[in-house]
Amino acid sequence: MDYQALYEQKKMSADDVAARVENGWLIGMDAAIAQTPAIMEAVCRRAEKNALSGVQVQFLLDTYPFPFLSDSSYKGKITGVPWFASSGARAALAAGLADYIPNYYRDCPRHIRAGYDYDAFCISVSPMDRHGYFSLGSCGSYASAMIDKAKRIFVEVNENTPRAVCGLQLHISQIDGLVENTCELPTLPAPKLDEVSITIGNLIAEQIQDGSCIQLGIGAIPDAVGMALKTKHDLGIHTEMFTSSMVDLIDCGAVNNSKKQIHRGKTVTTFAFGSKAINDFINDNPSIEILPVDYVNNPEVICRNDNMISINAALEVDLFGQVCAESIGTKIMSGSGGQVDYVRGACQSRGGKSFIAFSSTAKGGTISKIKPILTPGAVVTTSKNDVDYIVTEYGLAHLRGEPLSSRVKQLISIAHPDFRDELMFEARKRSILI
Repeated sequence: MDYQALYEQKKMSADDVAARVENGWLIGMDAAIAQTPAIMEAVCRRAEKNALSGVQVQFLLDTYPFPFLSDSSYKGKITGVPWFASSGARAALAAGLADYIPNYYRDCPRHIRAGYDYDAFCISVSPMDRHGYFSLGSCGSYASAMIDKAKRIFVEVNENTPRAVCGLQLHISQIDGLVENTCELPTLPAPKLDEVSITIGNLIAEQIQDGSCIQLGIGAIPDAVGMALKTKHDLGIHTEMFTSSMVDLIDCGAVNNSKKQIHRGKTVTTFAFGSKAINDFINDNPSIEILPVDYVNNPEVICRNDNMISINAALEVDLFGQVCAESIGTKIMSGSGGQVDYVRGACQSRGGKSFIAFSSTAKGGTISKIKPILTPGAVVTTSKNDVDYIVTEYGLAHLRGEPLSSRVKQLISIAHPDFRDELMFEARKRSILI
C-alpha cells in the first residue's frame, strides 16, 4: 500500500473536520498535549455562527485555552466534560459552563468502553513513519478505549509531538482525516521551591532507600523530593505522570530502573507533561514506556515492584486522616486522578510507602490544612483506611494501622504550632483523643 498517497487522500483542513461535526455529537480527547487545538478552534468557529448545538467534548487536563471553557456564549452549543478539572476546566465548572465525571483515573477506559459512544475522537500525533504509523506521543492514558469506541478518528499532525517508540501507535488506515498543525506544545513552568517545600522534600527523601521505585505528582513538593533524591542510587520509576524532575533524576544517574521487579530497565508512565526537556527525552527513546492508564495505575500492577513509593498532595486532612485533594468545600479544583491508585499500590508493595504531603497552612498562615473536620462539602479523595504517611514541614505522621487517638496526636504534632491548641481542644470535645 502507498501510505503517502493515503496520507494525502486523508489530509484536510481543521475547518473541513469541523464541517463534519453535527448537533449533539460527543467528541473525545485525551490528556494535556494530546489535545487538538486547531480542530477544536475550528469547531468553536462553527459554534460562534450558531451552526452547532448540544456538542459535548470530553477531555482530561486541559492545556489549551478552549473558548467554550471561558465564554458563556458557547453555553448550549459546546459543553466541556472533563475527567479531571484543571486550568480552564476549573473556572468553567465554577461558572456553570462545564460538567464533570468523577472517577478513578485507572477506570476511565472501562467507563469509556461501557458507557459512551463517541462520534469522533481527536488526538495530536507525531508525523507518520514509513510504515504508515503515527505515534500518540507522550500520552497512553485512555486513548485506546476511545479509539475502540469512536465512529470517526481525526488526528492533528504536529512535528513537535515526540515519537514514543514504546508507546501507542495509530495507523493511517484507521483514521478518517488528518490536519497538519505544527505548533509549540504547551509546557508547565517549573514551580518555585520555597523553604517549606524543600523541608518536606528532605523529610520524605530520608524515608526512601536506594533501589526504591517512585511515583511523583506535580508541584513544588514533588519537585523538591526529586531534588533531594539525586544522591540516591538504582531508583526506578512507575508513575502516572512523567515530570521534569524525573528527567533530572535519570540524567544524574539516580534512576536507572535496574532494581524493578517488572519492566526492569524501563521508565513506565501513562502520560508526560512539563518542560520541553520531557518531549526531547521521550522522542525516539526506547527506555520509556507510555502505556494505557488501566494498566499503569492498576494497584495490582503497581505493587509488583518492591519498595514502591508514592508521593501526592492534599488540600486538607481531618483528624481521622481523611484526605481531600480535589475540592475546597464544594468547589471542584481537580479530581481524584491516580492518588488512590498509588496509595493502595504502594501500601500493597513489599517495603512500599505512601506519602501525602502539603504545607501546614494556607492563605498566608491564617488557615490550618490539618482540621478537626473537613470543610463542609469537601470531597474525600483518600479514605482514612487507605492513608499511610501524612507529611508537613513539621514532620511525618504514620497513620496506617494506628488507633484513632494515635492518629490525632501525630497529626496535631505536625500541624502548624499556631493551631495545635485549637486542634487539641476540638479533638477532646469530640472524644477522639484518649
